[in-house]
Amino acid sequence: MNTTFNARRFLALLAKESLQIVRDPSAMLIAFALPLILLFLFGYGVSLDTTRTRIGLAVEDSSASALSLASAYRHSPWFEVTMQRDVTELRRALVAGDIRGIVVIPADFGRDVASRRGTGIQVITDGSLPNTAAFVAAYAEGVRAAWAEGYLRENGRQNTQLISIETRHWFNPGLESRFALVPGSITIVMTMIGTLLTALVVAREWERGTLEGLMATPISMAEFLAAKILPYFGLALGSMALCTVLAILLFGVPLRGSILALLAIASAFLMPALGQGLLISAATKNQFVASQVALLTAFLPGMLLSGFLYEIPSMPRLIQWITYAVPARYLVPPLTTVFVVGDMWSLFLPNILAMLGFGCLFFGLAFRATRRRIA
Repeated sequence: MNTTFNARRFLALLAKESLQIVRDPSAMLIAFALPLILLFLFGYGVSLDTTRTRIGLAVEDSSASALSLASAYRHSPWFEVTMQRDVTELRRALVAGDIRGIVVIPADFGRDVASRRGTGIQVITDGSLPNTAAFVAAYAEGVRAAWAEGYLRENGRQNTQLISIETRHWFNPGLESRFALVPGSITIVMTMIGTLLTALVVAREWERGTLEGLMATPISMAEFLAAKILPYFGLALGSMALCTVLAILLFGVPLRGSILALLAIASAFLMPALGQGLLISAATKNQFVASQVALLTAFLPGMLLSGFLYEIPSMPRLIQWITYAVPARYLVPPLTTVFVVGDMWSLFLPNILAMLGFGCLFFGLAFRATRRRIA
């Protein structure tokens, strides 16, 4: 194969590849229809919010303080409360999964409050759902603490606590999970387009034998790879722009960072994504095998090990080490930050360098595999 780079020949090849993508309905479907489906799925179908969690409230005391605390739970934005005088019926509802926790205000609650003795409530949660149980317990305690502070103030009594905690949630005061899920879903979209689409389309050319015919021409390997990559690079950026507009206008996710930072982060991630797609296509030369390998090596790791759905620090130590080999791991933090926080180049640059490093590795392996296949 020729080793010289001819600009005129490259532009002609680039025009041919771009026209081929436009004429391919499957490429348009993956580039623009699939992102919409994924974005709607993650934006509307997946929620990690604990707002309006169903709980039971057993009020065994009729004192004013007990009813005041019960009212605080009923008007809490976090809970949808079912009240009972006895905890027995609520236990059945908890076992049946109709409610996620029970708050019990005991019979001597009002007497203990009036005598200024230490008192407490009981919070029962469903431990088979650990995350929900932790949320219910934490928010139930938060409602009680807020009520106790207000109650003491209204009754002219001083709070005996030496330390008062004032909680502030920076960047996402409403703790809306879609602020993280929607930018994270863009990671999955770019992984699908960058790796799956490239692997499928190039593998199809291997199957049809058109690549061997192309290699019989005087084009160089650099011209070939650049002409194959650049149209998909533009296609992926166009899809990301569509997802960004929908995230802002439809889901209300703020874009507090700059367009330049967003473009730099997305461009850096497309390097390993496209390089991995080319490597898969060169290694498999079969559409079915290429799609399976792309799903196993790009989509699933991007979904499970990138920190998009599950926090990486909460994973076992061995899995945390494995995540360092997943390029999407380096996209999720800067992408979420540029949307929700703003420009933080001290965070962006290390991740961009890591993604570019993966890109160089994949392109080097794809170059070597393609040349070996043709030879």
